[in-house]
Amino acid sequence: MRLIAETRSRQVLPSVFAAVLGLFIGAAWSQPSAVLVETAPVRAKAIGETLHAYGVLEPDPDQVLSLSLPHGGLVNRIWVSLGQRVTAGDKLIELITAPDARMQFLQAQSAVDYAQRELERQRRLLSEQLATKAQVDAAQKALRNAQATVAALRARGMDVAVETLRTPIDGVITRLDVAQGQRIQADGTAMLIAAERHLVARLGIEPEDLDRLHPGLPISLSPVFVPDIRVETRLHQVHGMINPSTHLVDVLARIPQERTDSLVLGSRVSARIRLPIHQALVVPRSAVLRAGKQAYLYLVKKGTAHRVEVDTGVEQGTAIEVSGALAAGDTVVVLGNYELRDGMSVREGSP
Repeated sequence: MRLIAETRSRQVLPSVFAAVLGLFIGAAWSQPSAVLVETAPVRAKAIGETLHAYGVLEPDPDQVLSLSLPHGGLVNRIWVSLGQRVTAGDKLIELITAPDARMQFLQAQSAVDYAQRELERQRRLLSEQLATKAQVDAAQKALRNAQATVAALRARGMDVAVETLRTPIDGVITRLDVAQGQRIQADGTAMLIAAERHLVARLGIEPEDLDRLHPGLPISLSPVFVPDIRVETRLHQVHGMINPSTHLVDVLARIPQERTDSLVLGSRVSARIRLPIHQALVVPRSAVLRAGKQAYLYLVKKGTAHRVEVDTGVEQGTAIEVSGALAAGDTVVVLGNYELRDGMSVREGSP
C-alpha cells in the first residue's frame, strides 16, 4: 500500500508543475511587451513652399515696336532677317512707292498751287472791290486744307519715289511679315522689333496654384540648358485665364536689364517661385503614415502610442508640415511606427 501511494505521489507532482508552468507562460503571452521605437519632438517653425515652373524668355510686351509701312508699294530690298540684332539707324527695308500713292501726293501738291493762286486772285479782286472779304477767307481756308493734305502725305513718305525705312531703336527682329518683291498695302505691319535689354519670363502655372500667387513674390530663374546661370527677380503679372496652347495659367517675371547679357531671347527657363513664409508645426517625414488618402502619426504619452489623424502641408528638406490634434513639444514616433496600433505600449530607443 505504501508503495502504491508513493507512486501516485510521484505522478501527481509533475502534473501540478506542468499546470503551474502553463499558467505562467499563458500570463506572459497575455501581456504584450512594449514596442521599441525612436521618437522626435513636434517643432514650431517658419516654413515656406517653393513652386516649380517652366517657361520661355520673351520680349517685354511694353517694349516691342511694331513697324508699319506708311503707304502701299513694292518691297525692293530687305536688309534684315528674323532674329537679327539691329542698332538704331540701321537700314531695314527699301520701299518703292506705289504709283497711285505717288499720284495722290502730286495731286495734293497741285491743289496747293491752285489754292495759292486763287487766294492771290481773290485778294486782288478785293482790292478792286470786285470780291468780298468772305470770298478771301474761303480762299485762305482752301489753301490751309490743301497744305495740310500735302503735309500728311509727306509724313507718310508719299513725296518720294523710293523710301528707306530705318530702325529707331536697338533691338531684335522678332517677327518679319514681308518678303523681297512683295507688293503691300498701306499701314500693313512689316515687322516687330523687341528692345533687346527688356525681357520677361513667361511661366506656366497649374490653375490650382493660382490663388497662392501674387505680384512681388521672389523668383529664381535659370536657363534649362545652362543651369549655372541664375537670375533673381520678382513676379510681375499673374494672368486670369488658361493659355489654350499650354493649358496652364501664364505669369510674367521681368528680367533685370543688367542680367540680359547672359540670356538669349526664346530660351527655355526653369523657375522656383518662393511662396510666403508662415508659422507651422513640422515633424520628420518618416513620422507620417498613410491609409488611403488619410495621413496619420503616433504620439507617445506616458509610454503609450496614440494614433492621431493629421493634414499635411509644405515639405521642406526632411520635415513636413502637419496640423491636427497635436502641439509643439509633443513626441511623435519616427521609427518603428509601422508596427504600432492605437494604445500599444512603447519604449524609446533605437529599433
